[in-house]
Amino acid sequence: MAGKSSASNGKRGRSAITGRFVKQATVKRHPKTTTNESIGKGGRKK
Repeated sequence: MAGKSSASNGKRGRSAITGRFVKQATVKRHPKTTTNESIGKGGRKK
């Protein structure tokens, strides 16, 4: 499946320089220039 890299832990990595999503391995290698974002359930409340 496309887009199913390692988002199973509820977090995804993002580069602070480019703004693009990166793998968790990249986040571990470059902790100063990357960050983890938590993925919330996107349901709206009415």
